[in-house]
Amino acid sequence: MTAGVLAQVRSYDRSVQLLLLNQFTINLGFYMLMPFLAQHLSGRLALTGWLVGLILGMRNFSQQGMFLLGGTLADRFGYKPLIVAGCVLRTVAFAALGLVDSVPGLLAASAATGFAGALFNPAVRAYLARDAGERRVEAFALFNIFYQAGILAGPLIGLALTRVDFKLTCLVSAAVFAVLTVVQVRALPQARGDSGDAGAKRESIGRQWRQVLANRPFLLFAASMTGSYVLSFQVYLALPMALRDAAPDETAATIGTSTLFAVSGLATILGQTRVTAWCRRHWTSDRAISVGLALMGAAFLPLLLPVPAAGTGRLIGAMAPAVLCGLLLAVATMIIYPFEMDTIVTLAQERLVATHYGLYNTICGVGITAGNLLTGAALDASHRIGVPALPWLSLTVLGLACAGAIHLLSRRGSLAATPKSPAASLAGRG
Repeated sequence: MTAGVLAQVRSYDRSVQLLLLNQFTINLGFYMLMPFLAQHLSGRLALTGWLVGLILGMRNFSQQGMFLLGGTLADRFGYKPLIVAGCVLRTVAFAALGLVDSVPGLLAASAATGFAGALFNPAVRAYLARDAGERRVEAFALFNIFYQAGILAGPLIGLALTRVDFKLTCLVSAAVFAVLTVVQVRALPQARGDSGDAGAKRESIGRQWRQVLANRPFLLFAASMTGSYVLSFQVYLALPMALRDAAPDETAATIGTSTLFAVSGLATILGQTRVTAWCRRHWTSDRAISVGLALMGAAFLPLLLPVPAAGTGRLIGAMAPAVLCGLLLAVATMIIYPFEMDTIVTLAQERLVATHYGLYNTICGVGITAGNLLTGAALDASHRIGVPALPWLSLTVLGLACAGAIHLLSRRGSLAATPKSPAASLAGRG
């Protein structure tokens, strides 16, 4: 990381610094193991394809389905207990993935891995928003840098460990979370949001959920932003498939996919703070999000270019559009993410923030699942009817539609901060 980024990190309180380091370590441990789990299940354990899919899907289902509960618990009992509990649970789950070889045990470990993420993810983001104060946007920009750095470093370490033994990978990853747990118990201060007082704790969970579900501007914002997660997820789905179809051989496709991830991650690490600072000077939050969404849609246009049939031109023609698409998606995410996270806090009126983050993640998770099914169907249809542009044009339209939705919400004033109602203020004071 650059000296400027590190200097900016040091300008924050210790709690924010720890949360940034925590997120790097969380992603380091996660991506050290998860990219190699499918290979372990289908190879060494010789499980059938549908069982591998079921085990991997269990993690995603558990995480997305429990985000709302994790956020609610964080608002009721404080952020630190949920962060620590999530890391403890992931320590146990990752160790189990390496030591257990029965399908029920693997399903339980995978579900526990997902539930752990649902416990600490909303709590970390709400804690960061609370302690960063008026510098929330810049703090979330730094958060994205540490997030991407963990994604880059994790698979490299995991690859070296997995070449020795996948069990070693699991145990080292579990040890990473164990150390992280100890650090957080000893060094992370206790913290609650505005809703974490005695009065809020007397409220039923159902009442808290009804308050969040009654927040119509928040729900409209979440629905409008779902497309951004579908689009950014295509670096894992559509772009690798496009590289595999267009590349001259499997080796070229693997190199292209690796380049895609490396370029995206490095661009974020090197450019995030500069992009955020520029956007802060020139645009409002709503404008930045709209422009970022439009850029996400436009990112798929290079894939409409024809690929030469043979020779060096085919290699370049196969790799360059996909890598350029990944780079543009990374830039768009750099534009959107800090302002998106800040807008959620604004729409929550700084009350039940973790619950709002939890519901937001659940809504976007459902959207990702539906979007991936539709993207996969579009890819299949493009081959069947001979229209290769179909999935890329569909994704472009999705990005532009989401940008238009955010622009419309902004014009209506739905994304602006509104004064807390007297009832909410009294509830917040207990």
